[in-house]
Amino acid sequence: MVGVDVGGTFIDLMVSGNGQRLLRKTLSDPDDLAGALLAGLGLVADELDLTLDELLERTERIIHGSTIATNALLTRNGARTALLTTAGFRDVLNMRRGMRSDLYDPKQAPPQPLVPRQRIHPVAERVDSQGMVLEALDEGSVNRAVAGLRRAEVESVAVGFVFAFANDSHERAVASRLRNALPDVHVSLSSEVLPEVRLYERLSTTAVNAYVTPVLADYLESIERRLADNGFRGRLLVMQSSGGVMGLEPAARFGVRSILSGPAAGPVAGLWYAGLHGISNAITADMGGTSFDVCLADRGEVEVTKETEISGHRIALPMVAVHTIGAGGGSVVTVDDRGLLQVGPESAGSTPGPVCYGRGGVRPTVTDADLLVGYLSAERFWGGRLRLDEAAAREAFRRQVAEPLGMDMVRAAYGAHQVVNANMVDAIREVSVRRGHDPRGFVLVAAGGAGPIHACAIARELEIGLILVPREASVMCAAGQLLSDLRHDFVRSCVMSLDRLDRDTVEGHFRDLRRAAVEALLAEGVPRHRIAVSCAADMRYVGQFSEVEVPVPETALTEAAVARLAGDFHRIHESLNGYSMPDAAAEIVNLRVVGRGLADTEPMSARNGSPATALTGRRRAFFEDGFREVPVYDGHLLTSGEDVAGPAIVEQETTTVVVTPEYRLTCDAYGNYLVYLNERGLAESLARVKTGQAEAQGT
Repeated sequence: MVGVDVGGTFIDLMVSGNGQRLLRKTLSDPDDLAGALLAGLGLVADELDLTLDELLERTERIIHGSTIATNALLTRNGARTALLTTAGFRDVLNMRRGMRSDLYDPKQAPPQPLVPRQRIHPVAERVDSQGMVLEALDEGSVNRAVAGLRRAEVESVAVGFVFAFANDSHERAVASRLRNALPDVHVSLSSEVLPEVRLYERLSTTAVNAYVTPVLADYLESIERRLADNGFRGRLLVMQSSGGVMGLEPAARFGVRSILSGPAAGPVAGLWYAGLHGISNAITADMGGTSFDVCLADRGEVEVTKETEISGHRIALPMVAVHTIGAGGGSVVTVDDRGLLQVGPESAGSTPGPVCYGRGGVRPTVTDADLLVGYLSAERFWGGRLRLDEAAAREAFRRQVAEPLGMDMVRAAYGAHQVVNANMVDAIREVSVRRGHDPRGFVLVAAGGAGPIHACAIARELEIGLILVPREASVMCAAGQLLSDLRHDFVRSCVMSLDRLDRDTVEGHFRDLRRAAVEALLAEGVPRHRIAVSCAADMRYVGQFSEVEVPVPETALTEAAVARLAGDFHRIHESLNGYSMPDAAAEIVNLRVVGRGLADTEPMSARNGSPATALTGRRRAFFEDGFREVPVYDGHLLTSGEDVAGPAIVEQETTTVVVTPEYRLTCDAYGNYLVYLNERGLAESLARVKTGQAEAQGT
C-alpha cells in the first residue's frame, strides 16, 4: 500500500508492506502534480531496487490526499458553474445568511460568488416540507434554463430545490434532462450532496461541489491513466475530509468531500500512535512547509465538525476539525511598518522556497531561522539531498530582519523562531482551551518536517508534559491514509419532537440509511465482516438554531431507548455548551449513519539499532541563554529505551527533533520518540496524561 499526500511544498509518500515502512518526500510541482507524484514514486522504487513499473505492479492500493479541490476554491480556479433553483429563491445562495464575518466593519464586502446571478436560473416547481408535490415541475422553465446554460458555456451545474431533501423527484428529472442536453457538463444535485434541511447551507455546499469537482475529476482521471501506463493495476482511493477514504467513483462525483483531504489523515495517525501507549487524548500538531494544522482527539475520537467556511463559502459536511494557520517552514519573516516582527501567513512554498534552499528565494523564512540558530544541519538536511546555503540565509536575515530591528542577526532569527511558536501555541489553544479542554491532559503528537523542531517550546508554553514524535512524523498525513477506514456518510432530515416521536418512522429511516451504507461499502469491495455501521441523531432544544450529535446505539427505539437518548442529549449539550435544560422540549433534526470499511493495518514492527553509533557529533545551537554545544544523534540508530538528555538534537532524514534543556527524549519499542520533562520522568508524564483522560471520561 502507498499513502500519498500532495501538499503545497512537498509530496509525502509512505509505502507499507511485509511489516516494513518506507517514507519519502519530494518537492511538489504545482504545474505538474501528477508528474511530481510519479517522480516521488520513482525515488521509492530506487530505494527498493525496483523499477517504477515493478513497484506499481506490486502495489495493491494507493490512497491519495491532496489540496486540489481546496486550491481550486481558494484560487478561484474551479469550473464555470451555474445553479438551477426553485423560482422565487434565486438569491438565497448569494444572500448567504445575511451576516458579516466582522460585525464591526460596515464596509466589508461579501466573498466573490462562485455562481454570479446571471448564471442562476429559477425553475417553476414546489414541494412542501413533507415531500408532497404542490406544483409540478414546469418543463418550459427547465427548457429556458437549459438554453441559458448552453449560451453561457457552463462546465458544471448545481441543482438545488427548496425541499428536495424530502422529495428529490424534481431534481432527478432535471438532472436527466441536463445530462441528455449537455452531456459534457457535470451535474450536482443537492439531494445527493447534502440531503438535509437548511436551504442556504445545502445550496452553498452543492455549489462548491459543482465548482471544484470537475477540476478534481480531471486530475484523478489523469493520475489514474498515468499510473496505469506505468503498470498499476490496484485500486486508487481518495482521502475524504471526514477522516475516511473513498473510491474514485464517488470522488469524481463529490469533490467537496475531499476539500480538506490533505490534513484530515494526520489526526487519524496521531491518535493511532498515541494508542500504542494506551493514550486516547491527543493533540496532533503538523507543521509542514506552508501551514500548521492542529486537531484534538478526545476519548479516542478525532473531533469532527459538520460545518465550516472556506474562502467565505459554507460547507455543511462532516470534516475532521483541523484548525490551520499559515505557519510552516516556508513562512516568510518580515518587519512591518510598525517595526514589529511578523511570521507568515505568506509562504515561500517549494518554488522558490526558503533562501537557504538555493532555488531563487530571496525572503527569509522560518527554515532559514532554524538553520541560523543551529537546529538544522546544512549538510544533512533531507538526507543530504539538498545542501543548505547558510551564508545566503544569514545575509537575507541580516538585511531584511536584523538591521530593521536594530539587533543581532542570531537574536533576530531566534526571535522569528519564538514568534512562530507563539502563533502555533495560540492555534492549539483554539482547539483546546477555547473549547473547554485542558491541554495538560493530552499528549502532543508533533508531526511534519518542521513540527518536532518546535514541539518542546510549544509544549512548555502550554504546560504539556509529554510529547510523542512518531518515526514517520514528516509524512504523518500519508501514514494516516494507510490507517484510515473506507467511509461513507448518510443523512436524512427528520424533524420530530422527542415527546411526539414516531418511532416506527425513525426506525424505518435508520434501516434505509444502514442498508445504503452497507451496499456502498460492499460495492467498494469491502468484505461484510469488515463493515461497521454507527447511527446518530442531530438534536437540539426546540427553538434552537444549532444541534449536537448524539449517538444512537440501539436498533429498536423503545420508550427506554428514547429516554436514554434524551439523557445523552442533555449530558452532551452540557459538556459542549456549559448548560442543559432537562425540563425543556428536545427534538431530532437529522438522522445520520456512518458506514466504515475497517482498515486492515499492519502491526508496527520494533526497530533495532546500535546505540554506540547513534551519536554523530556536536554542534552549536541557540537557546534562551545563548549558544550551547549540544550532542547530535542519528535518530535512525537510536534503540528502544535509549535516553537522550536535553539540550540535544536528534536528526532523521526528513525531520529533526530539538530537545530543549528542560526535556528528555527516549526511544520506544517502535522507534517513536517520547519527549518528557526532566523533573517528572517518563513514568509520571505518561501517568499524568492517562489520569487527565480518565478524569475527562468520568472514570
